Parts: sequence; structure tokens; C-alpha cells
Amino acid sequence: MSIGTIIPAMPRPRLRRFLPLPFLLLACDEPAPPAHLQIVGGNPARGRAAMLEHGCGACHVIPGVRNAVAWVGPPLTEWSRRGYVGGRLPNTPANLVRWLRDTQGISPGSAMPDLGLSEEEARDMAAYLFTLGAGRAPVQPAGMPTGPDEAGPRPEPRLRPGLRADAEAAHARPAGAPSAGTE
Repeated sequence: MSIGTIIPAMPRPRLRRFLPLPFLLLACDEPAPPAHLQIVGGNPARGRAAMLEHGCGACHVIPGVRNAVAWVGPPLTEWSRRGYVGGRLPNTPANLVRWLRDTQGISPGSAMPDLGLSEEEARDMAAYLFTLGAGRAPVQPAGMPTGPDEAGPRPEPRLRPGLRADAEAAHARPAGAPSAGTE
């Protein structure tokens, strides 16, 4: 019994119709990042190649980068959805480029080494990372601090709405006056 009797041969014209399918599926990438996460001058394709060239996959899981399956550092999947870069800076394009260029300057003693990247390489790598999870990236709320100089203590405490009235009443009471229910 031959294989042709078990599985009939597919006629060649039918087979040719399905050959482009795998190539079309490979072309389906993540959507472009939202406007606030796009990197001016960054090229995601060059960034993916630079990550391979610099060996980023020796420490990280990076979707789309060949052999990037290590768990020494954090996985870089869904990068667009991350809140922080290196646990220190808000995840913005400028901060990611800065981190990639000067990791030890931002976080001395970090396990991630300085890679000696040029500005262009760092922009390209960041552009690629921001394509990961771009379709599910949150919209940046207005007024959200995006850099270390924009964050800091707020002039008013952040309280839940129900507690705000209680806090305001406590501040309005004269010093030494008993609070409600302690009379």
C-alpha cells in the first residue's frame, strides 16, 4: 500500500492557491503604536535587527526576535502596555531611549549592562518594542507624569470621594475639639 492510496494527492492547481497563505500570515504584525508611543526617526525593522545583533535575546524573551527566549531579565512582551522602564521611569519613548543608552547611569548596579548604543540604534530598538502590544496599549491620561522632573508629591492628598468630606471636616474642626461620636 502506498501513501498515495491512503492520502490522495492534491491536484497542483489547488495547492498553488494556498502557497501564499503562510507568507500573508507572517505579514500580519501588531498595529502601529498610538501617537503618544511613536518614536520620531525610529525604524522598528532596524530595531528588531539591532536587538538580534546586540544579543538582547541572551537575557530577554522578545517576540519576533530569533532565539530571544531567555529569562535572565524580564520578558519584553507587550512592551507598549508597561508602566515603567527599568522600574524607575514612566514608560515613554524618550525614557526608553534614555534607558537603552545609559542603563547604569539611570539605575547603577542594574543587571542590564550598558550596550554602547548610538542614539539611532536606541530609537530603532524602542520603536520595535513599542509595536509589541500596541493594539492593547492604554491611552495616556492627560496630566500623567512622563518624566522624572514631572512627578512628585501632590499639593493635596489623593483620597477616595467619600473620604474627602471626612478629611475636610477634620481640617475645619478647631484644635482640641472632639470629633463626632467621641463626646
